[in-house]
Amino acid sequence: MLEAGIKNLPKKVQEIRRLEIPKVKGMVEGNKTIVNNFLQICDVLNRSKESLLKYLQRELATPAIIDENRLIFGRKLNSSLINDKIGQFSREFVICQECGKSDTEIIEQDKAQFLKCQACGSKKTIKALK
Repeated sequence: MLEAGIKNLPKKVQEIRRLEIPKVKGMVEGNKTIVNNFLQICDVLNRSKESLLKYLQRELATPAIIDENRLIFGRKLNSSLINDKIGQFSREFVICQECGKSDTEIIEQDKAQFLKCQACGSKKTIKALK
C-alpha cells in the first residue's frame, strides 16, 4: 500500500529541490534603487508581486513602485540588505516550518491567514500580508 501511495504522489512533491532565490540585480540611480529582476524573484517564491512589494516597503521603511518588470525604491539601499529581507520573507511566508519545502500557499480562513504546505499538509498561522 505504501508503494501505491508513493506512486500516486504528484511529481512536484516527490522531487527534492532546494529553493534558490536569485540575488537582487540592480543599480543605484541618483536617490533611487532599481531592482531589475523583481518579477523573477516573485516567480521563484511563488508569491504575488504586490505581497512581496508591501513586505519590502514595510521592512525597509521606504516607498517603492513596480514599473513594468522592475522595482524602484525611493532611496539608496544596499543590495545585501534587500537580499536579507527577501530571505526573511521566504522564511516567514514561503518555506514550510515542518518539512522545509517551498511548496506552500497562503490561504485565508476565518479572517486569518495560514501557510499551507502542499508537500506535508501542515498548516501554520502567519501574520497578515494584506
